[in-house]
Amino acid sequence: MSVRKPFLFELDDQPGIDPGAAVAPPDALPEGRAMMRALQVSRRRMSLFSRLGLSALSAFVMLAISVTAWDFVTGLVVRNAALGYLALGLLVVIAVATLAFSLREWAGFRRLRQIDSLRIQAELARSTSDRAASAQLMAALSDLYTPRPEMHWPRDHLAELAPDQLDAQGLLDLTETVLLAPLDDAARREVEAAARQVALLTAMLPLALVDVLAALITNLRMIRRVAELYGGRAGTLGSLRLMRGVITHLLATGAVAVGEDMIGSVASGGLVSKLSRRFGEGIVNGALTARLGIAAIEVCRPLPFHALPRPRTSNIMSRALTGLFDRA
Repeated sequence: MSVRKPFLFELDDQPGIDPGAAVAPPDALPEGRAMMRALQVSRRRMSLFSRLGLSALSAFVMLAISVTAWDFVTGLVVRNAALGYLALGLLVVIAVATLAFSLREWAGFRRLRQIDSLRIQAELARSTSDRAASAQLMAALSDLYTPRPEMHWPRDHLAELAPDQLDAQGLLDLTETVLLAPLDDAARREVEAAARQVALLTAMLPLALVDVLAALITNLRMIRRVAELYGGRAGTLGSLRLMRGVITHLLATGAVAVGEDMIGSVASGGLVSKLSRRFGEGIVNGALTARLGIAAIEVCRPLPFHALPRPRTSNIMSRALTGLFDRA
């Protein structure tokens, strides 16, 4: 029985290969460029003259369209009465739809102003220790959530426990604990879902502009949903205004920078980026989305955080990524 011997390849005549000459992978941590660009796009504001010019242009275009449509309808009535009245009916439907859209946007702005007013009243009642103002605020919040069936038990429970609170601080804390705790949980789940979605989209989409657009749409939907949960449902224009306000709050508080509650997410993104740069960027983009969601909660919440803990980016990202791996 013959024994097979190993083959030996002589490499003495071949040029030497130096492992140290290989290009080292980049050590820079992922920056979350998609979310950063989305924030820059959302925070841009036009100058006064640009807004005036755009408003004048919009009014002129609407006037031209209205006059042209009316001339078309009247001319069509003269040529063919049946088609003319059909066009007139369609024009009336368009006018009614436009009026309904305008009323909806006005109602959305009104709800957002109501939430802002409640937050100001809460801060004033807490600073002055006015129990009467706190009781009035509690009643206003309870009335705000009257149409929602899932809030019936918290409202009844709050009405049952409120007489035991003799001071303004205790009444405000009770209102926050009983009435807003379930809404905080729902809002936190919305932020977790948005952070998970942004992390996946920016990791999977290879095109830069596409992931920025995906991050913008996801964050706008998240902010609108958070506002709806707290009772400040906004229309299309109201959602854009709300997003600008959330980003302004985010930048004013310095929450875009890497802080204590975001170090874990950035570190995780750095470790993952050793294997895949896109997945590392996805984790950091998800963490920035979580930061934006926390700012949206603070802006849309009718009471500032006092009795209940403020959400943290690391906790939201931990649950978001855990949910992602569970689904996988």
